[in-house]
Amino acid sequence: MTDEYTISQLANAADIPTTTVRYYERIGLVEPENRSQGNYRLYSGESLNKLKFIRAAQAIGFTLEDVKALLSDDEGGIPTCGNVQSVIEERLADIEQRLKDLRHVRKVLKKALEQCQTQKKSDCCQVVAGLKAQ
Repeated sequence: MTDEYTISQLANAADIPTTTVRYYERIGLVEPENRSQGNYRLYSGESLNKLKFIRAAQAIGFTLEDVKALLSDDEGGIPTCGNVQSVIEERLADIEQRLKDLRHVRKVLKKALEQCQTQKKSDCCQVVAGLKAQ
């Protein structure tokens, strides 16, 4: 006998809300394999594994579009290393840009903090005044 899960059982097993499972179903990431006599959606252990894969992929920065590409190629088959490599390269480029942006923000905040530390505590904050002027 194979494991079959209702949507709420599947969501509980994957530790995600049922609304997320429904959303993933709507966008084609998971689908019920069967229906119960009461017409409830039934999912298999494969669906549970897929949900865990999706969450793990998201945890390391992949988008849901990336996940679709990681789960199957354009024809619905198993993706090749070439397909996966391009997805990873794109995500890595995004991460590099975000790191660059964060380093710039850190530099601006450090400068603002230094400016605040040189002012009297009772003076008008020039950082806030500068932000309001923008």
